[in-house]
Amino acid sequence: MNTNFISKLYSAIALGMLLIASVVSATEVNIYSARKEDLIKPILQEFEKKSGIEVNLITGKADALLQRLISEGKNSPADILITTDAGRLYRAKNANVLQSITSDVLVDSIPEQYRDPEGYWYGLTLRARPIVYALDRVKPEQLSTYEALTDSKWKQKICIRSSDNIYNQSLIASFLAHWGEEKTLAWTSSLVKNFARPPQGGDRDQIKAVASGQCDIALVNNYYLGNMLTSKDESEVEAAKKVKIYWPNQEDRGAHVNISGAAITTSSKNQAAAIQLLEYLVSDTTQQWYAEKNLEYPIKPGIQPSEILQSWGEFKADSLSLHQLGEYNAKAVIIMDQAQWK
Repeated sequence: MNTNFISKLYSAIALGMLLIASVVSATEVNIYSARKEDLIKPILQEFEKKSGIEVNLITGKADALLQRLISEGKNSPADILITTDAGRLYRAKNANVLQSITSDVLVDSIPEQYRDPEGYWYGLTLRARPIVYALDRVKPEQLSTYEALTDSKWKQKICIRSSDNIYNQSLIASFLAHWGEEKTLAWTSSLVKNFARPPQGGDRDQIKAVASGQCDIALVNNYYLGNMLTSKDESEVEAAKKVKIYWPNQEDRGAHVNISGAAITTSSKNQAAAIQLLEYLVSDTTQQWYAEKNLEYPIKPGIQPSEILQSWGEFKADSLSLHQLGEYNAKAVIIMDQAQWK
């Protein structure tokens, strides 16, 4: 048989195998998600039906998933990291486990302050960290700003979770971005003196503590209250009905906000499919589903929040670029430690 013919035949077979491998890899996408399965699985199933791309999902704790990505390195099967808080996305970027991508859909759908300036991560949903107060003991006119929480009238009346919580670290990081170190340390130290008890539990526990009279006000992410109001646990519903949200700093910079977000991993072998999925996650339908299901605010402008979110009223959000929450995280942790925030 002609040697030249055999060489061409082998080349054709090799090219065919590469094309097949490309098609196979493009028909799946692998996700590491810090969001619970029931908060994302229905969306992913709908994406599978519409796109024909198989989605493989692994869920876990946010910090554990990041460590897994770091340890797996370039051999990680993950294409996408979905996690909560801009501070965690910043950590992932600094750990070199994310890659920068460009997408007109993502840029057009997500306001600039809610995505990485270099394209390493993109916000998917928006959450606020307002004040909740006891309806029977606090009048809304007694509240105004985060700054005013250090007033002596709130001595032993504030509940909040511990300093190792990323949501609190990001709150302090936002103050660092706005105020600088000296004022932030002074505020944090004064706030600690007004704690009603040592920091403990999650945001739901802070709401329950306000409802039961252990404290009068607390700082919590809005969706925790929303999920308690719609809980199947009657005790949670009753506790949630005893508190109300107050939006601080409406006359100046606005209430502190954060995101849940996503990024394409450095190890991704299915980049095109992964980008397609991220674009689906900011579609109108998906944004509306998140607002209804998890009571977070749509990150895409023009999408209506759920009825519960609307019942809390419109609010002015801090316009700070959220990558700064990551930039100031390390200093925020130091300041919270200096202030003896346990």
